[in-house]
Amino acid sequence: MTTRLLQNLRIVDPSQSMDETGSILIVDGKIAAIGAAVGNKDIPAGCETEDYVGLIAVPGLVDACVHIGEPGAEHRETIASASRAAAKGGVTSIIMMPDTEPMIDDVALVDFVQRLARDEAIVHVYPAAALTKGLKGEEMTEFGLLLEAGAVWLCNGRHTVGNPAVMRRAMTYARDFGAVVAVATQDRHLSATGVMNEGLYASWLGLSGIPREAEIIPLERDLRLAALTRSRYHAMSISVPESAEIIRVAKAKGLSVTAGISINHLTLNETDIGEYRTFFRLSPPLRTEDDRRAMVAALADGAIDIIVSAHDPQDVDTKRLPFGDAENGAIGLETLLAAALRLYHSGDVELMRLVDAMSTRPAQILGLDAGTLKVGARADIALIDPEYPWVLSKDDIASKSKNSAFEDARFTGKVLQTLVAGATVYHA
Repeated sequence: MTTRLLQNLRIVDPSQSMDETGSILIVDGKIAAIGAAVGNKDIPAGCETEDYVGLIAVPGLVDACVHIGEPGAEHRETIASASRAAAKGGVTSIIMMPDTEPMIDDVALVDFVQRLARDEAIVHVYPAAALTKGLKGEEMTEFGLLLEAGAVWLCNGRHTVGNPAVMRRAMTYARDFGAVVAVATQDRHLSATGVMNEGLYASWLGLSGIPREAEIIPLERDLRLAALTRSRYHAMSISVPESAEIIRVAKAKGLSVTAGISINHLTLNETDIGEYRTFFRLSPPLRTEDDRRAMVAALADGAIDIIVSAHDPQDVDTKRLPFGDAENGAIGLETLLAAALRLYHSGDVELMRLVDAMSTRPAQILGLDAGTLKVGARADIALIDPEYPWVLSKDDIASKSKNSAFEDARFTGKVLQTLVAGATVYHA
């Protein structure tokens, strides 16, 4: 029997509304006791005891949107390198998007990812399966077989399903399996030539814009189909207040609808693009400061359920280009929590809600054994110093790709240790 006692921590666990100073007893990789009431009588003889005055313990983060290059583009990111980046950011469970090469649209690929993750990853890696074959939006995949093999939800990667009949059929079949349909909401025709948010700033830069309607129209359509089919639907990354309001109304009607947002859209705005900095070319595009503040409010009141990193590694060949020619995307696993703490320090979002949005709530939506420090749960834990000042240096990035929107950014708050099943997988 292996035992560890983490003492004198502030414990923040939304799954049991716990915010108190106390201890965490870990026995054989699981939480055996937690809280202020943990006493000497609970501690087995020979237990390894560690003192963490000043640190905060939260359930390990669950990142529901992580793009990985493997298989097919291992030069950008492998499952192993992504897992190391995740551990460095306090993320203990990652949901791997299906847009690899080949795409994860059959059972063999789900099995491949699981075996590779088991052998090489230091955090939990869960594959999402393609909603349609080749992510083309035309022909559904074998939902039952994919879910039985271990896929945690059905997703169409970066692509919106253009054909409403296909989307309706997919939602209907997914409902019968109790599965979540998770979809990006960017109309490919309305956003086809755009490279940033449509508006005055895009005009100043001389860049083509993407209207907010490119997000709103497919979202409204999908929610009507979700109402028609009574299916479980998740909008993967919304970025404008109108979308949050649409989600809010759908929830009020009793639909099984949830929404996510990337940490980029909560902490950055379109002016960060500055002099055509391609690390800020994202999909959906960064919006205005008024939009950002409205989305922070929507996160705080629960209209938006979860925060994701939208980790999307790109190499020099695809990112060091003129802004209009560069690929979308930025890495984010290592900075997810640190960036989110900006909202805590600014007083915009309570720490309990932030942890809920990055850990407990995504685990609940996906039905994972994660996002909680309840007795009996797997001891996936992030230990944080909320006042630790640091600067993100390109040389310190664990990801194989270095395209971070937070390069050289100053943060207050850092993950100092990450535990997976009670074992330390990262130590600053």
